Amino acid sequence: MLGTQGLHPSALAVAQELERQGAKGPVRQFSASTKTAKDAATALGCDVGAIASCLVFLLDGDPIVIIKSGAFRVQPDRFLQLTGAQSLSRANAEQVRAATGQPIGGVSPVNWPGPLRVFIDRYLAEFTEIWAACGTPNAVFATHFEELITLTGAQVVDLGAP
Repeated sequence: MLGTQGLHPSALAVAQELERQGAKGPVRQFSASTKTAKDAATALGCDVGAIASCLVFLLDGDPIVIIKSGAFRVQPDRFLQLTGAQSLSRANAEQVRAATGQPIGGVSPVNWPGPLRVFIDRYLAEFTEIWAACGTPNAVFATHFEELITLTGAQVVDLGAP
């Protein structure tokens, strides 16, 4: 397994899905919060840019996930230009939980109740190891850019350098 002993049940469910899909991990759980990219980078001792934040947005009213580097924010105008959509807004906590089954700050790139359209920022390919949330605001797992694309079926986009 990916190092699942003692994991919170939500993190364990994500870890089991990761393992089912062939991800290598490891999963790490912390007593301190890893809810923000900065918190996760501090806990892991890595560059904040190597944190893959999974954010839920509403694109023309439909929930989507944008996986982006923790080093910068999504620029809505740029994203709309890339997708040709009309509107982009951040999902609220209730919408995030409904779309992913997970809380804000703990949204993993897998183990959602249903399929979601996923976009991943090309910038994350700069890192040989990246870390993403594992279903709770205290657990993360190691991955790499190509594996994230395989796990999620994400469309690669260029959100711009931080």
